[in-house]
Amino acid sequence: MSDGVVLHVRGRVLVGPQEVRDELWVVGGRVTFRRPVAGDVRTVDGWALPGLVDAHCHVGLDAHGAVDEVTSEKQALADRDAGTLLIRDAGSPADTRWIDDRDDLPKVIRAGRHIARTRRYIRNYGHEIEPDELVAYVAREARRGDGWVKLVGDWLDREAGDLGACWPREAAEAAIAEAHRLGARVTAHCFAEDSLRDLVEAGIDCVEHATGLTEETIPLFAERGVAIVPTLVNIATFPGLAAGGEGKFPRWAAHMRRLHERRYDTVRAAYDAGVPVFVGTDAGGSLPHGLVAAEVAELVKAGIPAVEALSATAWGARSWLGRPGLEEGAPADLVVYEADPRADVAVLAAPRRVVVNGRTVV
Repeated sequence: MSDGVVLHVRGRVLVGPQEVRDELWVVGGRVTFRRPVAGDVRTVDGWALPGLVDAHCHVGLDAHGAVDEVTSEKQALADRDAGTLLIRDAGSPADTRWIDDRDDLPKVIRAGRHIARTRRYIRNYGHEIEPDELVAYVAREARRGDGWVKLVGDWLDREAGDLGACWPREAAEAAIAEAHRLGARVTAHCFAEDSLRDLVEAGIDCVEHATGLTEETIPLFAERGVAIVPTLVNIATFPGLAAGGEGKFPRWAAHMRRLHERRYDTVRAAYDAGVPVFVGTDAGGSLPHGLVAAEVAELVKAGIPAVEALSATAWGARSWLGRPGLEEGAPADLVVYEADPRADVAVLAAPRRVVVNGRTVV
Protein backbone atom coordinates (compact mmCIF):
# COMPACT_ATOMS: atom_id res chain seq x y z
CA MET A 1 0.00 0.00 0.00
CA SER A 2 1.18 3.54 -0.65
CA ASP A 3 1.89 5.96 2.19
CA GLY A 4 -1.24 6.91 4.08
CA VAL A 5 -3.32 4.03 2.73
CA VAL A 6 -4.71 1.60 5.30
CA LEU A 7 -5.69 -1.92 4.30
CA HIS A 8 -8.67 -3.25 6.22
CA VAL A 9 -9.08 -7.04 6.15
CA ARG A 10 -12.59 -7.91 7.23
CA GLY A 11 -14.34 -11.22 7.68
CA ARG A 12 -12.45 -14.03 9.40
CA VAL A 13 -8.81 -13.56 10.34
CA LEU A 14 -7.27 -16.92 11.29
CA VAL A 15 -4.71 -15.84 13.86
CA GLY A 16 -4.38 -19.50 14.88
CA PRO A 17 -6.09 -22.81 14.15
CA GLN A 18 -8.96 -21.90 16.47
CA GLU A 19 -8.23 -18.24 17.24
CA VAL A 20 -10.32 -16.13 14.88
CA ARG A 21 -10.60 -12.34 14.78
CA ASP A 22 -13.17 -10.32 12.84
CA GLU A 23 -10.73 -7.90 11.25
CA LEU A 24 -7.26 -6.46 11.12
CA TRP A 25 -5.65 -3.39 9.64
CA VAL A 26 -2.36 -2.88 7.87
CA VAL A 27 -0.71 0.41 8.74
CA GLY A 28 2.82 1.25 7.61
CA GLY A 29 3.32 -2.27 6.35
CA ARG A 30 2.51 -3.90 9.69
CA VAL A 31 -0.41 -5.71 11.28
CA THR A 32 -2.56 -4.05 13.90
CA PHE A 33 -5.81 -5.08 15.53
CA ARG A 34 -6.46 -1.51 16.66
CA ARG A 35 -8.63 0.59 14.38
CA PRO A 36 -6.56 3.50 13.01
CA VAL A 37 -7.91 6.98 13.67
CA ALA A 38 -7.43 8.18 10.11
CA GLY A 39 -6.25 7.17 6.67
CA ASP A 40 -7.41 6.25 3.20
CA VAL A 41 -8.97 2.84 4.00
CA ARG A 42 -9.29 0.06 1.42
CA THR A 43 -11.23 -3.00 2.50
CA VAL A 44 -10.79 -6.64 1.53
CA ASP A 45 -13.32 -9.24 2.64
CA GLY A 46 -12.56 -12.93 3.14
CA TRP A 47 -10.68 -15.48 5.19
CA ALA A 48 -7.14 -14.38 6.05
CA LEU A 49 -4.15 -16.55 6.86
CA PRO A 50 -0.54 -15.64 7.61
CA GLY A 51 1.57 -15.95 4.48
CA LEU A 52 2.11 -19.62 3.71
CA VAL A 53 5.42 -21.39 4.32
CA ASP A 54 7.27 -23.65 1.89
CA ALA A 55 9.85 -25.26 4.15
CA HIS A 56 11.69 -27.06 1.34
CA CYS A 57 12.16 -24.88 -1.71
CA HIS A 58 15.10 -23.96 -3.93
CA VAL A 59 15.09 -20.43 -5.32
CA GLY A 60 18.03 -19.92 -7.69
CA LEU A 61 18.23 -23.56 -8.78
CA ASP A 62 17.05 -25.67 -11.70
CA ALA A 63 17.79 -29.19 -12.89
CA HIS A 64 21.30 -28.19 -14.01
CA GLY A 65 22.45 -25.99 -11.14
CA ALA A 66 22.43 -22.28 -10.34
CA VAL A 67 20.27 -19.95 -12.42
CA ASP A 68 20.51 -16.22 -13.08
CA GLU A 69 18.67 -13.51 -11.16
CA VAL A 70 15.95 -13.13 -13.79
CA THR A 71 15.05 -16.81 -13.48
CA SER A 72 15.33 -16.70 -9.69
CA GLU A 73 12.94 -13.75 -9.63
CA LYS A 74 10.39 -15.67 -11.72
CA GLN A 75 10.66 -18.59 -9.26
CA ALA A 76 10.13 -16.34 -6.25
CA LEU A 77 7.18 -14.61 -7.93
CA ALA A 78 5.53 -17.95 -8.72
CA ASP A 79 5.79 -18.92 -5.06
CA ARG A 80 4.53 -15.52 -3.92
CA ASP A 81 1.53 -15.54 -6.23
CA ALA A 82 0.57 -18.97 -4.84
CA GLY A 83 0.53 -17.50 -1.33
CA THR A 84 3.98 -18.64 -0.18
CA LEU A 85 5.49 -15.67 1.63
CA LEU A 86 8.12 -17.48 3.72
CA ILE A 87 10.58 -19.92 2.16
CA ARG A 88 13.14 -22.12 3.82
CA ASP A 89 15.55 -22.48 0.92
CA ALA A 90 16.85 -26.00 1.47
CA GLY A 91 20.09 -25.63 -0.46
CA SER A 92 21.10 -23.56 -3.47
CA PRO A 93 24.41 -22.75 -5.19
CA ALA A 94 23.07 -19.33 -6.23
CA ASP A 95 23.50 -16.14 -4.24
CA THR A 96 19.95 -14.92 -3.62
CA ARG A 97 20.69 -12.30 -0.96
CA TRP A 98 19.40 -9.62 -3.33
CA ILE A 99 15.87 -10.93 -2.61
CA ASP A 100 16.18 -9.53 0.92
CA ASP A 101 16.17 -6.01 -0.56
CA ARG A 102 12.87 -6.56 -2.35
CA ASP A 103 9.75 -5.76 -0.35
CA ASP A 104 7.52 -7.49 -2.90
CA LEU A 105 9.06 -10.97 -2.70
CA PRO A 106 8.82 -13.77 -0.14
CA LYS A 107 11.14 -13.76 2.82
CA VAL A 108 13.84 -16.43 2.53
CA ILE A 109 15.59 -18.47 5.23
CA ARG A 110 18.65 -20.01 3.59
CA ALA A 111 20.45 -23.26 4.37
CA GLY A 112 23.50 -22.36 2.28
CA ARG A 113 24.65 -24.86 -0.30
CA HIS A 114 24.05 -28.63 -0.11
CA ILE A 115 26.93 -30.60 1.39
CA ALA A 116 27.26 -33.95 -0.36
CA ARG A 117 29.65 -36.88 -0.60
CA THR A 118 31.93 -36.96 -3.65
CA ARG A 119 29.99 -38.11 -6.75
CA ARG A 120 26.96 -38.86 -4.59
CA TYR A 121 24.55 -36.11 -5.58
CA ILE A 122 23.18 -34.09 -8.51
CA ARG A 123 25.98 -32.44 -10.47
CA ASN A 124 26.48 -28.68 -9.89
CA TYR A 125 24.23 -28.58 -6.82
CA GLY A 126 26.40 -28.97 -3.77
CA HIS A 127 29.87 -29.13 -2.30
CA GLU A 128 31.14 -32.65 -2.95
CA ILE A 129 33.54 -33.63 -0.18
CA GLU A 130 34.82 -36.50 1.95
CA PRO A 131 33.97 -37.14 5.63
CA ASP A 132 37.17 -35.60 6.99
CA GLU A 133 36.10 -32.27 5.44
CA LEU A 134 32.53 -32.31 6.72
CA VAL A 135 32.97 -30.25 9.89
CA ALA A 136 34.78 -27.47 8.03
CA TYR A 137 32.14 -27.28 5.29
CA VAL A 138 29.29 -27.34 7.79
CA ALA A 139 30.90 -24.43 9.63
CA ARG A 140 31.26 -22.55 6.34
CA GLU A 141 27.62 -23.02 5.35
CA ALA A 142 26.39 -22.28 8.88
CA ARG A 143 28.05 -18.88 8.59
CA ARG A 144 26.63 -18.29 5.08
CA GLY A 145 23.09 -19.42 5.81
CA ASP A 146 20.26 -18.11 7.92
CA GLY A 147 20.37 -20.60 10.75
CA TRP A 148 20.22 -23.84 8.76
CA VAL A 149 22.67 -26.24 7.11
CA LYS A 150 21.69 -28.90 4.55
CA LEU A 151 23.43 -32.30 4.28
CA VAL A 152 22.83 -34.99 1.70
CA GLY A 153 22.28 -37.94 4.01
CA ASP A 154 21.95 -40.65 1.39
CA TRP A 155 22.12 -41.09 -2.36
CA LEU A 156 22.70 -43.72 -5.00
CA ASP A 157 25.85 -45.72 -4.28
CA ARG A 158 26.86 -46.85 -7.75
CA GLU A 159 29.02 -49.70 -6.48
CA ALA A 160 26.18 -51.12 -4.38
CA GLY A 161 23.56 -50.31 -7.00
CA ASP A 162 21.19 -48.90 -4.38
CA LEU A 163 20.64 -45.99 -2.02
CA GLY A 164 23.28 -45.79 0.69
CA ALA A 165 24.21 -43.57 3.62
CA CYS A 166 26.78 -40.89 2.81
CA TRP A 167 28.37 -40.11 6.19
CA PRO A 168 29.92 -42.23 8.95
CA ARG A 169 28.22 -41.73 12.31
CA GLU A 170 31.27 -40.05 13.86
CA ALA A 171 31.56 -37.50 11.05
CA ALA A 172 27.86 -36.64 11.28
CA GLU A 173 28.05 -36.20 15.06
CA ALA A 174 31.01 -33.84 14.85
CA ALA A 175 29.47 -31.82 12.02
CA ILE A 176 26.07 -31.44 13.68
CA ALA A 177 27.73 -30.44 16.94
CA GLU A 178 29.69 -27.75 15.09
CA ALA A 179 26.56 -26.39 13.44
CA HIS A 180 24.81 -26.23 16.78
CA ARG A 181 27.83 -24.48 18.32
CA LEU A 182 27.47 -21.84 15.61
CA GLY A 183 23.75 -21.46 16.26
CA ALA A 184 22.51 -23.31 13.18
CA ARG A 185 20.10 -26.20 12.84
CA VAL A 186 20.83 -29.10 10.52
CA THR A 187 18.62 -30.92 8.06
CA ALA A 188 19.38 -33.73 5.62
CA HIS A 189 18.08 -35.14 2.38
CA CYS A 190 17.19 -38.78 3.12
CA PHE A 191 15.24 -41.16 0.90
CA ALA A 192 16.27 -44.52 2.36
CA GLU A 193 16.19 -46.23 5.72
CA ASP A 194 19.80 -46.81 6.72
CA SER A 195 21.01 -43.25 7.39
CA LEU A 196 18.14 -42.20 9.66
CA ARG A 197 19.05 -43.67 13.03
CA ASP A 198 22.64 -42.43 12.90
CA LEU A 199 21.59 -38.91 11.91
CA VAL A 200 18.92 -38.64 14.59
CA GLU A 201 21.17 -40.03 17.30
CA ALA A 202 23.85 -37.61 16.08
CA GLY A 203 21.48 -34.74 16.92
CA ILE A 204 19.99 -33.70 13.59
CA ASP A 205 17.04 -31.29 13.74
CA CYS A 206 15.07 -32.21 10.63
CA VAL A 207 14.97 -34.71 7.77
CA GLU A 208 13.78 -33.94 4.26
CA HIS A 209 11.59 -36.46 2.39
CA ALA A 210 11.98 -39.13 5.11
CA THR A 211 10.48 -41.83 2.90
CA GLY A 212 12.65 -44.42 4.68
CA LEU A 213 10.98 -44.04 8.06
CA THR A 214 9.96 -47.36 9.61
CA GLU A 215 8.21 -48.54 12.75
CA GLU A 216 11.67 -48.81 14.33
CA THR A 217 12.81 -45.24 13.56
CA ILE A 218 9.54 -43.31 13.83
CA PRO A 219 9.51 -43.54 17.67
CA LEU A 220 13.10 -42.24 17.72
CA PHE A 221 12.10 -39.19 15.66
CA ALA A 222 9.16 -38.56 17.96
CA GLU A 223 11.25 -38.94 21.12
CA ARG A 224 13.91 -36.52 19.85
CA GLY A 225 11.44 -34.06 18.31
CA VAL A 226 13.06 -34.36 14.88
CA ALA A 227 10.82 -32.80 12.24
CA ILE A 228 10.16 -34.13 8.76
CA VAL A 229 9.30 -32.31 5.54
CA PRO A 230 7.84 -35.08 3.34
CA THR A 231 7.74 -33.22 -0.02
CA LEU A 232 5.04 -35.59 -1.30
CA VAL A 233 4.67 -33.71 -4.59
CA ASN A 234 8.29 -34.63 -5.24
CA ILE A 235 7.95 -38.23 -4.06
CA ALA A 236 5.28 -38.59 -6.77
CA THR A 237 8.16 -38.51 -9.30
CA PHE A 238 9.77 -41.70 -7.93
CA PRO A 239 8.11 -44.13 -10.39
CA GLY A 240 9.37 -42.10 -13.33
CA LEU A 241 12.85 -41.92 -11.87
CA ALA A 242 12.81 -45.67 -11.26
CA ALA A 243 11.73 -46.39 -14.83
CA GLY A 244 14.57 -44.27 -16.16
CA GLY A 245 17.25 -45.95 -14.06
CA GLU A 246 16.20 -49.57 -13.70
CA GLY A 247 18.24 -50.77 -16.66
CA LYS A 248 21.47 -49.79 -14.93
CA PHE A 249 20.41 -49.93 -11.26
CA PRO A 250 17.52 -52.40 -10.83
CA ARG A 251 17.92 -52.66 -7.02
CA TRP A 252 17.74 -48.89 -6.69
CA ALA A 253 14.69 -48.72 -8.97
CA ALA A 254 12.84 -51.37 -6.98
CA HIS A 255 13.71 -49.57 -3.74
CA MET A 256 12.42 -46.24 -5.06
CA ARG A 257 9.13 -47.88 -6.06
CA ARG A 258 8.69 -49.39 -2.59
CA LEU A 259 9.34 -46.05 -0.93
CA HIS A 260 6.78 -44.45 -3.23
CA GLU A 261 4.13 -47.10 -2.66
CA ARG A 262 4.14 -46.64 1.10
CA ARG A 263 4.62 -42.87 1.14
CA TYR A 264 1.20 -42.00 2.56
CA ASP A 265 1.36 -44.70 5.22
CA THR A 266 4.82 -43.45 6.21
CA VAL A 267 3.70 -39.85 6.65
CA ARG A 268 0.54 -40.79 8.54
CA ALA A 269 2.44 -43.13 10.86
CA ALA A 270 4.95 -40.36 11.63
CA TYR A 271 2.16 -37.86 12.33
CA ASP A 272 0.27 -40.32 14.52
CA ALA A 273 3.46 -40.91 16.56
CA GLY A 274 3.85 -37.18 17.22
CA VAL A 275 6.62 -36.41 14.72
CA PRO A 276 6.41 -32.72 13.65
CA VAL A 277 5.44 -32.56 9.96
CA PHE A 278 5.83 -29.45 7.79
CA VAL A 279 4.98 -28.48 4.22
CA GLY A 280 7.70 -28.40 1.57
CA THR A 281 7.48 -28.79 -2.20
CA ASP A 282 11.11 -29.29 -3.30
CA ALA A 283 10.45 -26.77 -6.07
CA GLY A 284 13.42 -25.54 -8.04
CA GLY A 285 15.13 -28.75 -9.11
CA SER A 286 12.90 -30.50 -11.60
CA LEU A 287 9.63 -29.24 -10.13
CA PRO A 288 7.99 -25.87 -10.83
CA HIS A 289 7.42 -23.30 -8.13
CA GLY A 290 4.04 -22.43 -6.66
CA LEU A 291 3.02 -25.93 -5.52
CA VAL A 292 2.29 -25.21 -1.87
CA ALA A 293 -1.47 -25.85 -2.16
CA ALA A 294 -0.81 -29.18 -3.86
CA GLU A 295 1.52 -30.27 -1.06
CA VAL A 296 -1.02 -29.40 1.64
CA ALA A 297 -3.59 -31.45 -0.27
CA GLU A 298 -1.13 -34.36 -0.36
CA LEU A 299 -0.73 -34.26 3.41
CA VAL A 300 -4.49 -34.43 3.78
CA LYS A 301 -4.58 -37.35 1.34
CA ALA A 302 -2.01 -39.07 3.55
CA GLY A 303 -4.45 -38.84 6.45
CA ILE A 304 -3.32 -35.72 8.30
CA PRO A 305 -6.36 -33.72 9.48
CA ALA A 306 -6.99 -30.63 7.38
CA VAL A 307 -6.37 -28.14 10.20
CA GLU A 308 -3.06 -29.81 11.04
CA ALA A 309 -2.00 -29.86 7.38
CA LEU A 310 -2.88 -26.17 7.23
CA SER A 311 -0.84 -25.46 10.35
CA ALA A 312 2.10 -27.23 8.69
CA THR A 313 2.21 -24.38 6.16
CA ALA A 314 0.88 -21.58 8.36
CA TRP A 315 0.91 -21.11 12.14
CA GLY A 316 2.93 -24.18 13.10
CA ALA A 317 5.48 -23.74 10.32
CA ARG A 318 6.08 -20.09 11.17
CA SER A 319 6.55 -20.91 14.83
CA TRP A 320 9.01 -23.71 13.97
CA LEU A 321 11.04 -21.32 11.84
CA GLY A 322 10.90 -18.55 14.41
CA ARG A 323 8.92 -16.11 12.27
CA PRO A 324 5.74 -14.24 13.28
CA GLY A 325 2.27 -14.83 11.95
CA LEU A 326 -0.65 -12.41 12.22
CA GLU A 327 0.50 -10.66 15.39
CA GLU A 328 0.32 -7.08 16.53
CA GLY A 329 3.20 -5.19 14.92
CA ALA A 330 4.36 -8.08 12.70
CA PRO A 331 5.16 -7.50 9.02
CA ALA A 332 1.88 -7.70 7.11
CA ASP A 333 2.46 -10.89 5.11
CA LEU A 334 -0.94 -12.47 4.61
CA VAL A 335 -3.20 -14.23 2.13
CA VAL A 336 -6.95 -13.76 1.80
CA TYR A 337 -9.26 -16.51 0.49
CA GLU A 338 -12.91 -16.74 -0.57
CA ALA A 339 -13.76 -19.46 1.97
CA ASP A 340 -12.49 -21.15 5.11
CA PRO A 341 -9.36 -23.18 4.24
CA ARG A 342 -9.82 -25.21 7.40
CA ALA A 343 -12.98 -26.69 5.91
CA ASP A 344 -11.41 -27.41 2.52
CA VAL A 345 -7.69 -26.98 1.86
CA ALA A 346 -8.42 -26.83 -1.88
CA VAL A 347 -9.23 -23.16 -1.23
CA LEU A 348 -5.46 -22.54 -0.95
CA ALA A 349 -5.07 -22.98 -4.70
CA ALA A 350 -6.94 -19.72 -5.42
CA PRO A 351 -5.86 -16.76 -3.26
CA ARG A 352 -8.14 -13.74 -3.51
CA ARG A 353 -5.43 -11.34 -2.32
CA VAL A 354 -1.75 -11.71 -1.45
CA VAL A 355 -0.21 -9.02 0.75
CA VAL A 356 3.57 -8.73 1.25
CA ASN A 357 4.96 -6.22 3.75
CA GLY A 358 1.58 -4.48 3.65
CA ARG A 359 1.56 -4.21 -0.13
CA THR A 360 -1.18 -5.95 -2.12
CA VAL A 361 0.65 -7.79 -4.91
CA VAL A 362 -2.11 -10.13 -6.13
